[in-house]
Amino acid sequence: MQLERIRNSELHQKIMSAEEACDFIEDGMTVGMSGFTRAGEAKAVPKALAEKAKLNPMKINLMTGASLGNDLDKLLTEAGVLARRMPFQVDNTLRKAINNGEVMFIDQHLSETVEQMRNKQLPLPDVAVIEAVAITEEGHIVPTTSVGNSASFAIFAKKIIVEINTLHQPELEGLHDIYIPSYRPTRTPIPLVKVDDRIGSTAIPIDPAKIVGIVFTNQSDSFSTVTDPDEDTANIAKHLVNFFEQEVAEKRLPANLGPLQAGIGNIANAVMMGLLDSDFKDLTMYSEVLQDSTFDLMDAGKLDFASGCSIILSERCNSQVFNNLEKYRDKLVLRPQEMSNHPEIVRRLGIIAINTALEFDIYGNVNSTHVCGTKMMNGIGGSGDFARNANLSFFVTKSIAKNGAISSVVPMVSHVDHTEHDVDILVTEQGLADLRGLAPRERAVEVINNCVHPDYREAMLEYFERSCERGGHTPHILEEAFSWHTRLEATGTMKKS
Repeated sequence: MQLERIRNSELHQKIMSAEEACDFIEDGMTVGMSGFTRAGEAKAVPKALAEKAKLNPMKINLMTGASLGNDLDKLLTEAGVLARRMPFQVDNTLRKAINNGEVMFIDQHLSETVEQMRNKQLPLPDVAVIEAVAITEEGHIVPTTSVGNSASFAIFAKKIIVEINTLHQPELEGLHDIYIPSYRPTRTPIPLVKVDDRIGSTAIPIDPAKIVGIVFTNQSDSFSTVTDPDEDTANIAKHLVNFFEQEVAEKRLPANLGPLQAGIGNIANAVMMGLLDSDFKDLTMYSEVLQDSTFDLMDAGKLDFASGCSIILSERCNSQVFNNLEKYRDKLVLRPQEMSNHPEIVRRLGIIAINTALEFDIYGNVNSTHVCGTKMMNGIGGSGDFARNANLSFFVTKSIAKNGAISSVVPMVSHVDHTEHDVDILVTEQGLADLRGLAPRERAVEVINNCVHPDYREAMLEYFERSCERGGHTPHILEEAFSWHTRLEATGTMKKS
């Protein structure tokens, strides 16, 4: 049964244990691993590598598509394996090591990693470790629940270790669309003009001679931890739906809105769930991660097609989808992340991008990554790829955090990931601020009146008015601009005593 997954019989001799496969990974190497938002990561080899490093200390530079599941970043960090990590992570243990300066973390736009490797600006992987559902007759690799950077890692790497995960159904084959851009200076346009276009192959085309080891596993991806919408996220969704209805009525958007993109996590997923109760239909999605809301919208007859880079689902939705894959196959495609996030495609398709902010300021600058300007949370992910190039760029967040101790709207963001020039609309449960066509002073009024929590609105307005007295195109009181953050660090709250 297992050998049926390796349709190139010459590769049967490459089957080995995860421990044996680890011998191909040596101290100081750059390793590219599959995995994107806790989906489709190789599972056995990283665990075996962590155990190996406990006995024989070693360091590697680890590149992935995005975050790894099954606590792999935690295990690798605790074993002291990681010297450098890029381009995204969500693990608490790794986050602490990053913020302590123990692991060098390179936070990148997710569309850029393999492009920089292609241009020799980043080192190519010595070894690629890729989870697969099968290997074809030609020796090509069929990914599982994510593509991420796996295709380019496998193409660039000197050696490839393949983990065939028999828990994943063979029916995943055919879901993927592997397209690799041509090289400069003769690069041609990417021939993708519709969300459901297929322009590549269904497997990763590599020379099978590079495969040095094949490991069999039978382990699920980590389940998504998304929760049901609460009152605040439901209100954010209502503000968005009302806005969309007005845009359609004014003929600024088509009746089906155009392709949608939504970031990962509770708030973005809940916002998409809000479309279930709307009158919108014939929707399409061109995004990175396909979450529960994608399939709930499909089941409701609202969403016709979804293009993504990975699928990460709750335990409930996971069984619903993967036990009925034939129901969704003609409505899905998984692409490499440099295609799902490609600026040219995002601009061409006219995508509506909805991403989550950690905080934003009164002029529309957004911080997606750093707590109080210094402590890394997860990374910028793909939000920047979409925000700068989208037809409409939304950032959403609850107006307060930590039971009101933190205002998510501040005088000046403590770290800038998305400048005011890339942000069109800001939304909290309090309301929506449409910043299009407004000068900085006008934007501030919109943000304060519509997005700031009542507990902080008076203080924010007072700051803005005093700033205006000093003058300037974008008024600020520099010695007070970060006072809300310094107060939080000193007293545990942004509120004045």
